[in-house]
Amino acid sequence: MKNYLIDVLTQVKDGKISVDEAARMIKSEPFRDMGFAKVDTQRKLRNGACEVIYGEGKTAFQINEIVKTLISSGEPGILITRLDAKKAEEIEDITYYEQARLGIVGEMKKTDGLGKVAVLTAGTSDIPVAEEAALTAEFLGNEVIRVYDVGVAGLHRLLANLDAVMSASVIIAVAGMEGALASVVGGLCDCPVIAVPTSVGYGAAFEGVTALLSMMNSCSSGVSVVNIDNGFGAGYLASMINHMEGKK
Repeated sequence: MKNYLIDVLTQVKDGKISVDEAARMIKSEPFRDMGFAKVDTQRKLRNGACEVIYGEGKTAFQINEIVKTLISSGEPGILITRLDAKKAEEIEDITYYEQARLGIVGEMKKTDGLGKVAVLTAGTSDIPVAEEAALTAEFLGNEVIRVYDVGVAGLHRLLANLDAVMSASVIIAVAGMEGALASVVGGLCDCPVIAVPTSVGYGAAFEGVTALLSMMNSCSSGVSVVNIDNGFGAGYLASMINHMEGKK
């Protein structure tokens, strides 16, 4: 949509359309009221990425209708998160990733990030959340490095992959239990680290609360934290960081 805005302004500059016509084009249909949903058709213009559909709690019919609305407004690809496999069977033209509970209709964005996004997990049980993060980042145009099962219970596994990890511009560290991975990575690497606590762990892990608090109390500088199991939020934030350009 940013390209769309530039195109409209260029047409004004070249005298192909009037200022009033350009204003109407930019302001037209800021959202479409579908009754059950008000679809934000100008989110990419404001935020750089189109509206993402949260699948949980929506019917397949509602998701299909929202997808059609976004596509008709010019979006080449739609991301649907927290989508179960049964519901995915009823979504038209979808590519479904069951482990991440994530679906894509249409195209992924061409890779245009400034660097690489590394997605790390402490354990194999954290991979579903990590895959939500990784696929979100890939959908938004980022090259993603996956380094899984490198938690602090066997720190040599992380150190053996340190060259790949340190080549990234942004790191997403996904961990349950005590959530120590983010602090370790933050102390080793010179780029932003996005910590994702997961609900993996025994009783005192409190379904991710222990990892959340541990990550929020990290003594490593440059570590930020998203909510429990929020792989999507981490992938989206990583993409924003990896697409940052200087503003004058």
